[in-house]
Amino acid sequence: MPIEESPTEVILTHPEDSSTKVKILKYGATVFSWELKGEEQLWLSTAAKLDGSKPVRGGIPLVFPVFGKNHDDEHLSKLPQHGLARNSVWEFLGQTKAEPLTVQFGLGPEFANPELTKLWPFEYSLILSVELGKEYLKTEIEVLNTSNTETLKFNWLFHTYLKIHDIEDTLVSNLNSSKLYDQMLKESYVDKQPVVTVHEELDRIYQNVEEDRLIQVVDKGHPVHTLKRHNLPDTVVWNPWIEKSKGMGDFEPKDGYKTMICIEPGHVHDFVKLPPGEKWVASQVLYKDELKFQSV
Repeated sequence: MPIEESPTEVILTHPEDSSTKVKILKYGATVFSWELKGEEQLWLSTAAKLDGSKPVRGGIPLVFPVFGKNHDDEHLSKLPQHGLARNSVWEFLGQTKAEPLTVQFGLGPEFANPELTKLWPFEYSLILSVELGKEYLKTEIEVLNTSNTETLKFNWLFHTYLKIHDIEDTLVSNLNSSKLYDQMLKESYVDKQPVVTVHEELDRIYQNVEEDRLIQVVDKGHPVHTLKRHNLPDTVVWNPWIEKSKGMGDFEPKDGYKTMICIEPGHVHDFVKLPPGEKWVASQVLYKDELKFQSV
């Protein structure tokens, strides 16, 4: 069966290749596994909670309506880090296409975590589409402002954990010459390095990255992941390194930082402001590709 549903998760298996599949937890509508031709592409902590007790450490958590912790907005500041989407059980809406195999999940105030909905009492409808291709995985979000009167202000981000072989042999390409905010240094600057390398804790928000730039994760000269974005101008690059990993109870093994990197496309350097009745759509596509260095 190409689609299997249980009370807690949905599994898609490619109809032409049973070794290519994706697993989505209904809690958070979190993709927590994507196998491409039998090889896992996403990093998942061995201590990740898949029982709905807390957001999943790994896979592709969904960040909405706030990225990080907001301290200024009257309502967003009351929400926990990264908002309420990853803390809520989404409704499985079923299959929408057979080719490519696509399913949808929905979330609105009536399904979202009730305690968090009290803190952020706005009207909205989210539809997540998960599309499993033979060579790729696409996740697309549609945000509808269902209010008749109020503008909906929000961040969106796909918090994608990618599995790699060794962080010290890994680089990220095609972010050069982009303005970034370095959350470790608490300052903004233009990244003039040709590639991003990781040798310590890294937490950067690359801002207004041109959409035609393909972000590639490269291992010893060979691309292991390529990420294509639509309507997501920002890209967070994060690796917790040694000390931060030790401090996260659900991050296991503690040296797991060596085999993961987060490449997180989103709209987070400012807010999307969606008028009443309007719709906003954005997506990411993960796939394999040849090496493509794109210079400015």
